[in-house]
Amino acid sequence: MPTHSETRVLPYTADQMYALVADVASYPQFLPWTAAARIRSTEDKGDHTIMLADLVISFKVFREKFGSKVTLWPAKRQIDTEYIDGPFRYLQSRWQFADVEGGCQVSFFVDFEFRNRLLQGAAGMFFNEAMQRVVRAFERRAQALHGAG
Repeated sequence: MPTHSETRVLPYTADQMYALVADVASYPQFLPWTAAARIRSTEDKGDHTIMLADLVISFKVFREKFGSKVTLWPAKRQIDTEYIDGPFRYLQSRWQFADVEGGCQVSFFVDFEFRNRLLQGAAGMFFNEAMQRVVRAFERRAQALHGAG
């Protein structure tokens, strides 16, 4: 059951980073191993929005689609993701964004397990490196969209 958490301060606003992570449809443009993204639906619940989304993850011979429920909390600047269907036994993640002196504090947490033991073993070997690459991809995307800060 790999988990990863990371907190960084970036030279952007919390609103900029929240919007970047909330833009799931753009993930294939910059996120490693993300071959495709499709938004199934979005539903405004007043203080939050629920988005159902599919991502296609491609790594070497492995290519899988999985669905997730993404809950967007704009006032709290928080994004929660829960797994719906696909190759995982479970997957949960949380992004939190807070304005701080010099920019934005970004906190990221993910916990997941594959159904397939072979995939789970392979994921365990490169999991932390992969999660760091994902976080760095969001950083590079922010730089591309908003400049050096």
